[in-house]
Amino acid sequence: MNSPGRMRLLSIGVMLFALLLIAKLYEVQVLKGEIYRAKADHQYVEGGNYFDRGSIFFTAKGGSHVPAASVKTGFMLTIDPQLFRKMEADKEDIYKRINAVTPIDKLVWDTKASKDYDPYEELAKRLSSDVAKGIQALGIPGVSVFKEDWRVYPGGPMAAHAVGFVGYGGPDGTELAGRYGLERYYENVLKRSGNKAFVNFFAEVFSDIKKTLTPGESLEGDIVTTIEPSVESILEEELERLQGRYLSEFSGGIIIDPKTGEIYAMALSPSFDPNSPQSADSSEIFSNKLVEDRYEMGSIVKALTMAAGLDSGAVSRKTVYNDPGCQTLDKKTFCNYDGVSHGNNLPMQVVLNKSLNTGAAFVVSKMGNGTFRKYMLDYGLGELTGIDLPNEGKSLIANLSSPRDLEYAQASFGQGVAFTPVQMVRALSVLANGGYLITPHLVKKIEYEIGTSKEIKPERGDQVFKKGTSEEISRMLTEVVDTALKDGHVRLSNYSVAAKTGTAQIANPAGGGYYPDQYLHSFFGYFPSYDPRFLIFLYTYYPKGVQYASETLTDSFINLTKFLISYYNIAPDRQAPPPPIVK
Repeated sequence: MNSPGRMRLLSIGVMLFALLLIAKLYEVQVLKGEIYRAKADHQYVEGGNYFDRGSIFFTAKGGSHVPAASVKTGFMLTIDPQLFRKMEADKEDIYKRINAVTPIDKLVWDTKASKDYDPYEELAKRLSSDVAKGIQALGIPGVSVFKEDWRVYPGGPMAAHAVGFVGYGGPDGTELAGRYGLERYYENVLKRSGNKAFVNFFAEVFSDIKKTLTPGESLEGDIVTTIEPSVESILEEELERLQGRYLSEFSGGIIIDPKTGEIYAMALSPSFDPNSPQSADSSEIFSNKLVEDRYEMGSIVKALTMAAGLDSGAVSRKTVYNDPGCQTLDKKTFCNYDGVSHGNNLPMQVVLNKSLNTGAAFVVSKMGNGTFRKYMLDYGLGELTGIDLPNEGKSLIANLSSPRDLEYAQASFGQGVAFTPVQMVRALSVLANGGYLITPHLVKKIEYEIGTSKEIKPERGDQVFKKGTSEEISRMLTEVVDTALKDGHVRLSNYSVAAKTGTAQIANPAGGGYYPDQYLHSFFGYFPSYDPRFLIFLYTYYPKGVQYASETLTDSFINLTKFLISYYNIAPDRQAPPPPIVK
């Protein structure tokens, strides 16, 4: 064979060898990468599981990431009872030697070590590296330690209902995946498969994965939340204080930026520790009532009613009405909270200050049922908010399609219609932000393993009403705080604060109607009133020994407001009144 022919043959041989090498490297690094990594970590055993999962982060005030959910590494202790039998090993001696390194329950040992024909039993999990080294140093045949990974929540109960947890489930109960909260909603991002996109050059060549691929929620990565840990912590403290004082069934709260929809804190009390969900008394505690459950919210709805009346031109701040105390529509009577008239020629400001049911019904009568219904739907109260959490509940608004006047009048003050707290937060944000809808959300960024990231910035929603309406209702709600809420004693000298309370009877699902002595208290407020940084929503379900929300929730709201003003160094937006002259 001539020289050019030999060179050509040699070149073909080199190319074939290179292709074979590349194929082998692809198999090792991509197709079987996790297997070999597991073996390298001494954790590959038949029936064993390699666990990996993306992280969840809180975002501190300065922008740094604080771990909310991550993967921790430790070691698992296993034994081979079958080998013990074959070697006729002294099980009592083995137990004493192991127990000297790490305590093992004797009953557990006796039960598992006695399974003479079982080659694999897990004796202890989540051991430290020092304990693992101590076990290995014993050199006992049939006793092994393997590396293991598991999900851990460094903050414990912090934001547990928002974060959720990983647990077993699926058709046969063996699928380990996110079961609640962000862990479930972003399962496709957080879960880890055996083969990862863009592992290396060979993955690109053989898997035909393009670098121009648009990041999507099916790509693996970490999620960065909008939750600020210090804000979350202070909200949880206030809710626990509420629970301890009023023995409510439960209490909850949301702190949100009403302009962007970023949620800084979301909490319920009582809560749970996602590190040990099995210790919870009932699985019902895992559900996020702020997103999933509907409630008749009471008088905080009056702020939405009044804003609709202002925007439609049906009423103005100076419009007056004669308060009858009680009113009968369609043969049914409803009354103010105290059942009495508060006088004639009452301006609309008094309707909010004194939270008059007949005043809210008057506003609806002036604008018309159809117009009122349209505004309520424009607030987004008939649709899902789109929050990035699972199982969002739908509102109950059938009464807004009634042919009778009664249902519209009752809806005007928050009775006969039910909404999730997050739906209410979205609607109330319209009052604060200039009149447009937002999308409440908990995740601000997804950081993909391939090296790209995606900012989560939902587009601004529809304009519900004019910016001037937002300013006017904010002015009226600020007046509520300055003069009516606890007789003006909680007014902040240097800051305008807009707020409204709500007290609603709890519906009796068994006998119909309402419980005579059970109430849901709600409260919302935002500040500074005309350029708000935060909106706070609070509620407590069936507090004991107290009737009105102004008594239960005002102090918590003011405490949270003062904390946020200080923590974020929010500039004052109004002059303090001069001190009194001392003679």
